[in-house]
This record gives sequence, structure tokens and C-alpha cells, in this order.
Amino acid sequence: MFQIFAETNTKRLSNIPPNRLKQHAASQREIIDIRTKRLLKPGGLALIPYPTEALAQEAEMSLFEYQDFVAKACFLHKKDPVKEWKELSKMQENVAKRLNKAKNMRFVGEDTDLRLNVDGRKWFNCDGHVNMPDGEIFTSPIEDSAQGHIRFSYPAIYHEMCREVDDITLTFKNGEVVKAKAEKGEDFLKEIIKTDNGARRIGEIAVGTNTGIDKFTKNMLFDEKMGHCIHLALGLAPIPEETGGRNQSSIHWDLLKDMRTGEIYADNELVYQKGKFVL
Repeated sequence: MFQIFAETNTKRLSNIPPNRLKQHAASQREIIDIRTKRLLKPGGLALIPYPTEALAQEAEMSLFEYQDFVAKACFLHKKDPVKEWKELSKMQENVAKRLNKAKNMRFVGEDTDLRLNVDGRKWFNCDGHVNMPDGEIFTSPIEDSAQGHIRFSYPAIYHEMCREVDDITLTFKNGEVVKAKAEKGEDFLKEIIKTDNGARRIGEIAVGTNTGIDKFTKNMLFDEKMGHCIHLALGLAPIPEETGGRNQSSIHWDLLKDMRTGEIYADNELVYQKGKFVL
């Protein structure tokens, strides 16, 4: 099954109250569970983009520029795109094997020092078999392990671009958000993390690897894959059958951080620096 992402009006839900958005998210829980299970089946589900004027405008590009951007993100500008995806898959698999041995992860950067326990959890290699474009590895941390704080470099886009929250900083204790602040949209942020018990916990931590995506576009299908970024998702743990994640929630909200001046440690070993793995 294919799902084509071709938004024609990115502001269509802008005036919907946060409590209504929460209700809608809760109503979609059963559908989300079905979609998640299909991800594990070959050919079960694939999400692909189609360039539209609305998406180009959000990315601050002309339609022609955005079409070129999408092609580059999918490695279609390369002489042999299939070879490029295979090489990326191999690199990510090697990284995942190393991180699968880790018990503790530490993420350090601007206004950021976050520690997570990933003992027994598995890192998933996203290499183009479900999403296109792709390029990330992710896992679900132990649900009560997050300690510290993290500041997100890019605006947080909620629910298909309907809301934008700027300059978010989250503080965690025993896996739960105990303090949330934002330069813009703080009230909305605090309302959304009240959606349910799992909305205050981390469902996913991921590292982007796609160097073909080099610009923030307000479309998380692209932005979370940027080769110099990590992202953290509040709420639902994706593909629990593979990662071992247990966090349950009606939301899955990806928040993005630039790591070109950051570092990642696995059991106190430096594994990522200045936007690149150093294994």
C-alpha cells in the first residue's frame, strides 16, 4: 500500500483548538496501531512525497527548486541511486550493530545534556524500504530512563504542519517531562503533552543520515532525515516489535535538533561528532 504525501493547504488546521486536536489524535489510535503492524510486512506500507506548491512555499522554494530538492533527497541526482541507497543501508547497519551493544546513551550539545538507557533495545535501520526519502536509525529508550535537558534547534511542526512551536527546551526526570518551555507556542506545547500518560515520555530517539537533505523544510518526512540532526519523539514508540519500545500514546511528535556542534556517546565512548558518526 502506498500513501502519497501531497499537501495542498498546510494551514488548514491552524484554527482548530488544541483540545480538538488531542481528541482527533486519540480517535486515530486504532488506525495507528494497524499502520505500525503493516510497516513490518514487505510491501505493507510506503510513504512517498509529491511536490506541491504548498510544500514548496513552506520550504521557501519555488516549485521547480522544491522538485529538485525532493529528487536530491531521494538520491535521484546520483548516477546510480540504487547503489547509493545500498551503501547507506550498509553504513547504517554497521552503526546499528555497534549501538545495539550499548546500554547508555548521552547526547550533548547547545543547552543539551540528555542521558538515556537503551539496554536491550534494538536500533532500526531505515534505508528506503518504507519511507522515501529515508536515512535514519532509531530506537526506543527505556521508558523511565531519560534524565537531563535538551533544546531543539528547529521549529517543532505538529500534525501535518498545522501548528509550529519555536525554540523548545524539555527537562526530563525519570523518563518524564517535568519542565517544558518554548519561545513561541508554549501553551500549545504544554497542552499537547497532557494528551495522555505516554505523551510526556520519549517514544523514539533517532539520528538522521541523509546528506542529500540539507535544508529545513517544515516537512518532517524530510527534516528528520537531515544528516546533521537527531530527533526525539514524544509519545508512541514506533515498531515496538523491532525496537522493544513500550511507550503508548495517541501522539508521536518529532522534535529536531542540529548536532553539528554536538556529540553522542555510547557507554562513554564518543560515536558521533559534528554531525557525523565517528565509529
